[in-house]
Amino acid sequence: MSEIINEKVSVLSFYDRNKGTALPIKLFWQGRAYKIKQVGYHWPARLGRKLVHNYCVVTENNTSFKLVHDTETLHWTLEEVIDEFAA
Repeated sequence: MSEIINEKVSVLSFYDRNKGTALPIKLFWQGRAYKIKQVGYHWPARLGRKLVHNYCVVTENNTSFKLVHDTETLHWTLEEVIDEFAA
């Protein structure tokens, strides 16, 4: 089951200076913390002149989230939640 959320969230991320990569490691949404165990996909995209980074991540309870990081405002947005086990 997939649900469109489109809500600003807090994200703890890690920047690796050796690899030059930044990855989300924990998501905070609706009073809960979700530890990210895997980043499935990451792709940058332009929305007009704005650069955003899109991430599809999987948490420890196997729920998938689509996160967007806006490089202009530095806001994180939870765009979608995919729960494969929901009916």
